[in-house]
Amino acid sequence: MFEWLEEKVFKPLEDKKMPIMEHLHELQWRLTRTVVVMAGIFLVTFFYADTLVNWIRVPLQNYFIPGSLEWVPSDLPKVPFVFLSPAEALFQNIKVAALFALVLATPQILWETWQFVVPGLHVQERRFTGPFVAISWVAFYLGLAFAFFIVLPFALHFLISYGLNAGFIAQISIANYVGFTLWFMMVFGMIFEVPLVLTLMAKLGWVDAPLLKKYRKWAFLGSFLFAAILTPTPDPFNQCIMALPMYFFYEVGIISARIFGKKNIHEDAESGVPASATAMTPSRMKPAAQAAGGGGGTDDDYVNVPGAGPR
Repeated sequence: MFEWLEEKVFKPLEDKKMPIMEHLHELQWRLTRTVVVMAGIFLVTFFYADTLVNWIRVPLQNYFIPGSLEWVPSDLPKVPFVFLSPAEALFQNIKVAALFALVLATPQILWETWQFVVPGLHVQERRFTGPFVAISWVAFYLGLAFAFFIVLPFALHFLISYGLNAGFIAQISIANYVGFTLWFMMVFGMIFEVPLVLTLMAKLGWVDAPLLKKYRKWAFLGSFLFAAILTPTPDPFNQCIMALPMYFFYEVGIISARIFGKKNIHEDAESGVPASATAMTPSRMKPAAQAAGGGGGTDDDYVNVPGAGPR
C-alpha cells in the first residue's frame, strides 16, 4: 500500500512544477470547485433544515445512553420555542444548513488543500502532514459528537432546571438556542484538536514534554480562562465542563509530545551519538591537524585570503 502511494501519488506530485501564474490559476480552480460542492450540499441541507433543527433540539429534553445507544427523555417539561422577529426562523434554518454544509464539505476542502499544498512539501513532510490532517479531521468530528451526545444534554438540563426552580417560565428563542448549541459544538471540536496541535509543535521542535510539564499549572488556569471566554453563558457549570476536557487533552498532548516529539541533543547523546561530534570547532581541530603534520603551529600553517597581504 505504501509503495503504491509512493509511486502513484507522492512522486507525481513531487515532480509537478509550474510557474506562479499557473499556481494562481490552480488555486482559483480548486476554490471554485470547493464552492460549487459546498453550494450543492447547502441546497440539500437547506431542504432538510427543519429536520436538522429538530435534531438540534433533541439534547434539550433528552439524555443519551451510550450503553444502549438511545435517547431517554429527561424530567424537564416541554419547552416551547419562540421567534422574536419575522425572519428569525428563516435565518436560523439558513445558519444550520450552512454549518452542516461546511461540516459535510470538510473532506472536499481538505482534499483540495492537500492537492494544492503537497507539491511544495518534501517526502518526509508529506508522510507526516497527510496522517496529521486526516486525524485532525476525525478528532474534530469526535469533538462535535461528544458535545452533542454527552455535554449538551447535561448543560442544557442544568440551565433550564435552574431557571425553572427560580420560578421563571421557559420560553427559548430559536436563534439563541441554535447559536448556543452550534457554538458549543464548534468549541468542543476545537478542544479535541489540542493534542494534535501540541504533537505538531513537538514534532517541529518548538516544544517538548518537559516544557509542557513545566507550564502545567498555567495550562490549568488558562483552560478556565479560555472556557470563561468561549462559553456562551457565564455560569461556572458550563465553564467547568468545557475547561476540564481542555486540560485533559493538554495532558494527552504531553504524552503524545513525549512519544512523537523531535529528539534534542541530550536524547541524541543518550542514544550513543558523541556530543563532541556535534560540537567540533576549528580551534579543537587545529591541534590534531598539527599533530598529524608534525608541525609546531608556525605562520606557514596559515592559509592567507587571496589578494590580502601576509599576516
